[in-house]
Amino acid sequence: MEAESPASAGVTEPQALGSVATIGSHLSRIRSKLFTWDILKTIALGQMLSLCICGTAITSQYLAEKYQVNTPMLQSFINYCLLFLVYTVVLAFRSGNDNLLEILRRKWWKYILLGLADVEANYLIVRAYQYTTLTSVQLLDCFGIPVLMALSWFILRARYKVIHFVAVFVCLLGVGTMVGADILAGREDNSGNDVLIGDILVLLGASLYAVSNACEEYIVKKLSRQEFLGMVGLFGTVISGIQLLIVEYKDIARIPWDWKIALLFVAFALCMFCLYSFMPLVIKVTSATSVNLGILTADLYSLFFGLFLFGYKFSGLYILSFTVIMVGFVLYCSTPTRTAEPAESSVPPVTSIGIDNLGLKLEENGLSETHSAVL
Repeated sequence: MEAESPASAGVTEPQALGSVATIGSHLSRIRSKLFTWDILKTIALGQMLSLCICGTAITSQYLAEKYQVNTPMLQSFINYCLLFLVYTVVLAFRSGNDNLLEILRRKWWKYILLGLADVEANYLIVRAYQYTTLTSVQLLDCFGIPVLMALSWFILRARYKVIHFVAVFVCLLGVGTMVGADILAGREDNSGNDVLIGDILVLLGASLYAVSNACEEYIVKKLSRQEFLGMVGLFGTVISGIQLLIVEYKDIARIPWDWKIALLFVAFALCMFCLYSFMPLVIKVTSATSVNLGILTADLYSLFFGLFLFGYKFSGLYILSFTVIMVGFVLYCSTPTRTAEPAESSVPPVTSIGIDNLGLKLEENGLSETHSAVL
């Protein structure tokens, strides 16, 4: 039987060529949308933050396993002191409404609550490891992402599209793959004596992280990065210092100080200081939600370093997990969110493009204007 020609099948040659061209155009558009310079830059910045978190995890674990030093509040206190010495001092030398005293006069109670949320979020997550399993902490810590999205919806007026929810689901699927690899490798055996208390601590810590990140995004985009870091440094130092004297003074007295332990404390403080300093820069050009999705790979970096430092078992699922998380992260960053107009505004109730992935949106607008000019 002879092959049927395109004409006899009811499809002309120009139509077939047009269909192929349309498909090629769609593929080219998707490729240009997913692999832009802005998205690649966002990925690089997110992984830089992940490496900072990895540094804090590795130094803390090394202190705990090799030297039996468990002082998370002391480690956080050193970081807040660094923030105070750099950013709070900068605010003190400013003039006008950006001066430290003027900020304290108008918003002191708000920054006390923010500092309390930030300090306790760090403390609760670390304390949860004493009660529950590593698997529970890794899974329940992701609870902060939907909480952050809800806070962004109501407080920051962010409006998401379907692709954003799909991207978050893909990232959480990658976390599930990582947890499955941990179970197969036997890393979930370090269970504590009261799993329920540990799980509650993780959920509380993740929720407080979400509150802190939502406030950070608002302050960084509406006010300034220096104000956020300066106020967190001020009240974080005071709150963590008081809590340090209450809960960790005995543990600190038992530390067998030498230059190696001091070096580990310094390394932890520098990694944490870099994390706090750079995260507002990344949030300003993206959003707190996209940053939290990007830093989901921090546990994987810790696992890779743990292969050499702590004798972890390698699993191919770790590579799969990293790939899935990155795919979800790229999907989320590929489409900008929208910011709704305030309800009390005198303008008609329309929506406008938000700051999230602003560079990507500007690029799309430029392409649209060029296309219109050609037509």
